[in-house]
Amino acid sequence: MADLAYSAGWAMVRHAPESAGRAVFQRLADRSWRARDAGTRGLERNLRRLLGPGATDARTRALSRAGMRSYMRYYYEMFRLPAMGEEYILDRTRATGIDVLEKHIRSGRGVVAALPHMGNWDHAGAWITLNGIPLTTVAQRLRPESLFQRFTAYRESLGMEVLPLTGGGSSTVGTLARRLRGGGLVCLLADRDVNGGGLEVEFFGESARVPSGPAALALNTGAALMPVSLWYDGPYWNIRVHEEIPVAGGGTRSERVQATTQELVRVFEGAIAEHPEDWHMLQPVFSSDHERDRASRGRAGATAAPGAAERGGAGTPARNERNG
Repeated sequence: MADLAYSAGWAMVRHAPESAGRAVFQRLADRSWRARDAGTRGLERNLRRLLGPGATDARTRALSRAGMRSYMRYYYEMFRLPAMGEEYILDRTRATGIDVLEKHIRSGRGVVAALPHMGNWDHAGAWITLNGIPLTTVAQRLRPESLFQRFTAYRESLGMEVLPLTGGGSSTVGTLARRLRGGGLVCLLADRDVNGGGLEVEFFGESARVPSGPAALALNTGAALMPVSLWYDGPYWNIRVHEEIPVAGGGTRSERVQATTQELVRVFEGAIAEHPEDWHMLQPVFSSDHERDRASRGRAGATAAPGAAERGGAGTPARNERNG
C-alpha cells in the first residue's frame, strides 16, 4: 500500500497544476498540525530544545505549524522535482560557498558534504549534479523493499549514486571511501543517528546521538568535511556551503572523530537556529527522548505480557526469540 501510495503521488503531482498541488500539501500539513499527530508532537519535542525553556506553548505551536508546512513542501517538491525541468531548478536556487567546494573537487580532493534534515536535500542533490558535479549518497532502507527501490531509482534519475545504509554489507563504507579518494563528492545527512551506532554530542544544550560517518570518512580519506545548510525563502531554494571543518588533531582516532563531530554539530546548531521552521526533524534526536521512548515501550510490553502468555502458552518465548 505504501508503494502504491508513493507511486500514485509521483504520477498525480507531476501532472496537476502547481498551485493546486502546493495548496493540497499545505492543507495536509495543517491537518496534521491541528490533530497534533505523532509527527507534529515529535517535531515540537525537538523544537522546544531549540527555543529554550522560556518558550511559550503558543510560540512552539506557531513554529511547529510553519515546520509542518515546510516539511510537506519538501514532499510536494520531491514528487514534482522530476517534472520541474533544469532551467526551473537552476533559476530558483541561490547558493553561497559553493565555489570552495567546486575548487576542492577540481583539484582532485574529495568532499564530505554533511547536512542536517533541512529544506529540500533532494533538490540540492539535483542542483549540484546539474552543475556538473556527480555525487554519492546513502539512503535508509525502507519497507517494503519495492518502496526503497522506487526511492533509489528516483534519486538516481536525478543523477545521484545511491547506496543503502543497511543491507549493503561493508561495501557501502568502502565505496564511499573510494569515491572520496578519487576526488568525488559524498553527501550525508548527519543530524540523526538511525542505526544506533552514533556518537554522543552536545546539541542545543543536551546530549544527542548523531552519526560518526562524516568525520570518520574525512579522517580516513583526507577529504574536506564541509557542512551544508538548506532553507526556503519564498519560491527560492537556498544552499549554503559552510567553511571546512578541519579534522581534530591529537588524541586517539575515536577522540579525533568525537571532537570533529562536535564541531560539525555546532555549525548545525547555528544553521537550524537561523531557519528553525525548515528543520524537518520529527523523530527522536536527544538522548533523554530515546530513553523515555524505550521506557514507554518497555512498560507497554510488560502490560501486554500476561495476556500474551495466557493466549500463546509455550509459543510466546519462541516469538520473542525471533524478534530478538
